[in-house]
Amino acid sequence: MDMRTSIEQLIVEAEQQIHDQVWAPTSADRALAAKAAADLQTAIGTPHAQEALCEVDRLERLRGGLAVLAISLARVHGRLAWFLGAAVTALTPVLHWRALSPEGGPAFGTVHAEARQYADAEDAIRLLQDTLSRISTA
Repeated sequence: MDMRTSIEQLIVEAEQQIHDQVWAPTSADRALAAKAAADLQTAIGTPHAQEALCEVDRLERLRGGLAVLAISLARVHGRLAWFLGAAVTALTPVLHWRALSPEGGPAFGTVHAEARQYADAEDAIRLLQDTLSRISTA
């Protein structure tokens, strides 16, 4: 399953919990979601801008997006933490990617990602950004 599909399924579950009032985001949840959404938007940017970047810069921005999620996760508990934790888990393949050649030596298990994989991860993070924006106003 690709990252975008994993994130889409996660979002459906979160939206259903909010709709069913199983999850009622607190004011702290909403504030953290708003900050995370803004930080993700800064980290990832638009599809056009991302596609214009070299692989090293795209990977750097993706890792920056993961850092935003991890930092947000460290500052919250409850359902928002579970949501963010599941999102980070879905995006962990990014941590195994490399944009540079291993120069003939070991590469710590990293693999070279394809352009479609970059786009998939970037789209997944944009979906998260949009969902966190909606959570911030729930």
